[in-house]
Amino acid sequence: MFSRLFAPKVTVSAHCDLPCGVYDPAQARIEADSVKAIQEKMQGNDDPHFQARATTIKEQRAELAKHHVSVLWSDYFKPPHFEKYPELHQLVNDTLKALSAAKGSTDPATGQKALDYIAQVDKIFWETKKG
Repeated sequence: MFSRLFAPKVTVSAHCDLPCGVYDPAQARIEADSVKAIQEKMQGNDDPHFQARATTIKEQRAELAKHHVSVLWSDYFKPPHFEKYPELHQLVNDTLKALSAAKGSTDPATGQKALDYIAQVDKIFWETKKG
């Protein structure tokens, strides 16, 4: 009797953990844009206090970008996506590694490399939203 009383009345399924529309690679791109912009500003400012503050913010933004990419990988992308895009696992790994490199660097080229990878993730993401 208790099992029937507490059994779900309606069974639902969804493609992702929450209704679609809550995931977007733009969040990672915005943070990575900040990383690159900070790296560029660091190139033109030798003040040690500025450098210390910029380093802290850059590292925080890189971690946030990594978080957003990781959430896409673990929560949004599902087996059918990995089947259709077999390069997706490696792409996400490369993106996370590029963000780690940008986190530890003042060279804007590392920030740009991370942005380039995020653009590839973004392209696949939006292709999955079509079908």
